[in-house]
Amino acid sequence: MATIRRLQCNRILLRTLAPGPRLQTGVCSKLGAMYYWLLRCLLFGFCLGAGVAAPASRPFEDSMAQRTLACTGCHGDQGRAGPDGYYPRLAGKPAGYLYQQLRNFRDGRRHYTPMTGLLDSLDDAYLQALADYFSALSVPYPAPKPAASNPAEQERGRTLVQEGNPSRGIPACTQCHGLELTGVNPDIPGLLGLPGDYLNAQLGGWQTGQRGTSAPDCMATIAKRLTAADIHVVSTWLSAQTVPPNAHAADRKPTATRAPMDLPCAKRPAPASASGELQPRGAYLALVGNCAHCHTARGGAAYAGGRAIDTPFGAVLSSNISSDREHGIGAWSADDFWRALHHGESRNGRLLNPAFPYTSFTHMSRTDTDALLAYLQTVPAQSRANQPHALRWPLNTQLALRAWRTLFFRPASTPPLATNPLPPGAAELQRGAYLVQGPGHCFECHGSRNLLGALTGDRDGSVLPGSQWFAPSLSDPAQASVAGWTVEETARFLQTGVNDKAVASGPMAEVVLHGTQYLNDADALAMAQYLRALPQQPSGSAPQAVQRATATAGAKLYEKHCADCHGQQGLGRAGVYPALAGNRAVLLANSNNLVHAVLGGGFAAATAGHARPYGMPPFMLQLSDSEIAAVLTYVRSAWGNRAAAVSEFDINKLRRSQAP
Repeated sequence: MATIRRLQCNRILLRTLAPGPRLQTGVCSKLGAMYYWLLRCLLFGFCLGAGVAAPASRPFEDSMAQRTLACTGCHGDQGRAGPDGYYPRLAGKPAGYLYQQLRNFRDGRRHYTPMTGLLDSLDDAYLQALADYFSALSVPYPAPKPAASNPAEQERGRTLVQEGNPSRGIPACTQCHGLELTGVNPDIPGLLGLPGDYLNAQLGGWQTGQRGTSAPDCMATIAKRLTAADIHVVSTWLSAQTVPPNAHAADRKPTATRAPMDLPCAKRPAPASASGELQPRGAYLALVGNCAHCHTARGGAAYAGGRAIDTPFGAVLSSNISSDREHGIGAWSADDFWRALHHGESRNGRLLNPAFPYTSFTHMSRTDTDALLAYLQTVPAQSRANQPHALRWPLNTQLALRAWRTLFFRPASTPPLATNPLPPGAAELQRGAYLVQGPGHCFECHGSRNLLGALTGDRDGSVLPGSQWFAPSLSDPAQASVAGWTVEETARFLQTGVNDKAVASGPMAEVVLHGTQYLNDADALAMAQYLRALPQQPSGSAPQAVQRATATAGAKLYEKHCADCHGQQGLGRAGVYPALAGNRAVLLANSNNLVHAVLGGGFAAATAGHARPYGMPPFMLQLSDSEIAAVLTYVRSAWGNRAAAVSEFDINKLRRSQAP
């Protein structure tokens, strides 16, 4: 961008300062010429300086304000609320309430796809830190808009808010939200200072189940007793009220009775803790293998199953693997469990769908499968029945599975070898091969599949069904090979999701959060050694040249939306914002990950070794398809980058998967 400005400025100066036709010869003309060249040099030098100097950027701060740019991009500076009235105020709300809502979005009890995607890689501790930060902010409220209803409707709204309707089991809003309706600590929000449309939408969400919370869900009970007219007058009255000066949530005071309804909104069940003390080896394998993430539905009980796993042939619903004896695996023997992981067969002989990655777990040792079962049988029982898969016929039949297995699956007879024969003194390499190919099942995503969904043995990477994120090849230097990283850099990436060369995003951030961050140091180093030793298979794709007019169309958009964090020259900030210049993820032939990152934003994984990552705001509602295509085309062709342009079609096909 600076180079473009410099050339434009130089052309203007050359035209402005060029000698005119009236310039005379002689001493005066020579002095004039000297003056002209001196002036030209001075101005020319000034222009060069101006061209090199980048526009003033927001200074970087190691602060929560910097980390929460992903939030304030929609919710306004300091969480004051978005300008359109759709994104509510965060500043000053009770920390407990904000924390609960963040968990509800992440875990599926509230439904808004951009929020869920933004929070997927964050743990409870970081959600609490975000809630505490916004709760402590004190910024002025905007003036309320005049009421758009008649006096009778306003009075009806006031009555419902302040008195309720006991005959219909509707308590006054003031009963829970405070006499001044400014909220009650620790987790009941204020109702003032919010737009009427927002209040109306949230009450409607409670009614329809689009919004919910952990039991007891008292607001859902109340909302279902309200009519559409009730919701309208309540929302209109509340939005027209002035927020009291110095408004803040009141402290909860003990009361002898509750009337007219006993609805303990603020109580949350304590989070369940994993009881891995009895079988530490099994508990460790369950974490490293990311078992809970796949076998827990959003907002559901741990290991109770029901999570939909997308395949090209439909959705597979994960099974209940809690200790429940009827619906889970509480009655399974060690032989039963070994048969499932090693042979892909259930306890009753039913063939399992390979979306359950027994094609990798077949490499696990009997000792490890026994330890894993021993741990899972200590998981609290959940009586959730397993659901049938949503697969197309005939792929939902046992006959089709038997044919597929005949063609593509053989149970492993020996553990995977890093090389064959194994070189002397390579025990760590062998351990890494076992972890990557077995419990870690890395190639289930990073390997290539044929048209029938079977792993081909090639390691060219693949597009993940459903989300369309691209899992890059671990053997291609232009994709995700770590052969050029040190062992320590690779292990750090596995355990924290970040190093000086890369930041995990999308599904990989979730893998780190729920799985690889729990690797002990020895296993992380072993996996790193094996991944670095993988045979390299360069794709051989030639760099792409992009027309300058196309590449520069997004330069202004980049300067406005991206340069503050990623730098005028795309150099980023190590460990905080990734560099875009020379970044393999930016230059991938498949641009899906880059498009997803801009559409949905997100955080790096919040791990024990990287507890408070920085975030990027989503731009799906801020930028059009053509604007995103322009800025990404610019990024893929600036600072020495040479990759193909991104089209509006590339954006549109992925925007649908992230639609609110």
